[in-house]
Amino acid sequence: MKMQIRRRLTKLSVALAVGAVMGSGAAFAEDVVKIGYSGPLSGGAALYGKNVLTGMEMAANEINAKGLEVGGKKYKVEIVALDDKYNPSETGINVQRMIQQYKTPAVLVPHSGGVFAVQAFNEKSKILLLAYTSLAQVTARGNKMTIRIPPEITGYINPFIKTEMSKFGKNVAIACADHDYAKTWIAAFKPAWEAAGGKVVAENPMSYNKSTDFYSGVSRVLQSKPDVLFIGGPSEPTGLVVKQARELGFKGGFIVLDQAKLDEMAKVTGGFAPLEGAIGVLPMVNDDRPNAKAFVERYRKLNPGKDPSSEIALNYTAVHATAIAMKLAGTVSDPTAIRAQMGNAFKSLPAEYNPNDFDGLNEVGGTLADTFVGYVDGGKVKQLNLRSLNAAAK
Repeated sequence: MKMQIRRRLTKLSVALAVGAVMGSGAAFAEDVVKIGYSGPLSGGAALYGKNVLTGMEMAANEINAKGLEVGGKKYKVEIVALDDKYNPSETGINVQRMIQQYKTPAVLVPHSGGVFAVQAFNEKSKILLLAYTSLAQVTARGNKMTIRIPPEITGYINPFIKTEMSKFGKNVAIACADHDYAKTWIAAFKPAWEAAGGKVVAENPMSYNKSTDFYSGVSRVLQSKPDVLFIGGPSEPTGLVVKQARELGFKGGFIVLDQAKLDEMAKVTGGFAPLEGAIGVLPMVNDDRPNAKAFVERYRKLNPGKDPSSEIALNYTAVHATAIAMKLAGTVSDPTAIRAQMGNAFKSLPAEYNPNDFDGLNEVGGTLADTFVGYVDGGKVKQLNLRSLNAAAK
């Protein structure tokens, strides 16, 4: 009889222990806040998409190491990443899945087509959209649940034109990508180039996300004898366009739309020499501001032999700002309340989380910062202040 009682007690103890473990697991699951990501993780834009995700995950790891306490409760940040192959319809499906399956209060999308697809329903569905695209239309639409992470493209155009036209000449050929973001760049760039006294001598957008050989397309525009090539899409194919243009004898300059990054292009071209005369986004490693330099060092310690791109840095900051907004709002589950604190979150970013020196949001939800760009001169990248260039271009 005593033996039976002991066996029953043992079974009960095991059952209680299992129940306790399962219970603690359930409690732990409730303490996870999931931030969504839908971007290209395969195809021609895969490197671009993975860089964005790397920055987000780096921020999440730092937040979790220090601990995120919101409303007196501790949370772990988890990034839920889904591949949309740079396809806006896939982006919409992914975000709907994140809302329904993962209960994400915020999602980051790094391409304009996907951003516009999500803006069709994010206010109604009450999910905060972190838009990594420099199109002004993203915030000009008045979508109250959208934050635009990088600066607007409008700030780049006139300084880029003045710099290239003064150094190389007035004839430009357009040979950038053919996706929606590039089309918007072209629509803004062409009239600005012509207003500055220049001429568009050829126009041949190409499918940067699908092609691996651009000789025929580049050769076609070079027949018009341009002084400058307007190029850009994901960094790797953009670098290949530069390499093939040089191999075909092009001696002029390059205006590089901001999706492509000069340092990543240099890995394809075999260094910065083929990029001589190119103007584009300033590589993080060439940014001499204290916050940027500290971020680069910290990233290199975590990733020996690698340098962070601007996608990594900007989206790293976006996740940190979102976590701070959650703390200020006192909630991880109310996207409207979190959105209401995003401006304060960007203003109060600690220096270590703010390599691009953001100082807040404007009235429509776009980030505010003194932006810098890079110009390749003598085989090296020079840091140029966009505000100063804009003043000089007027």
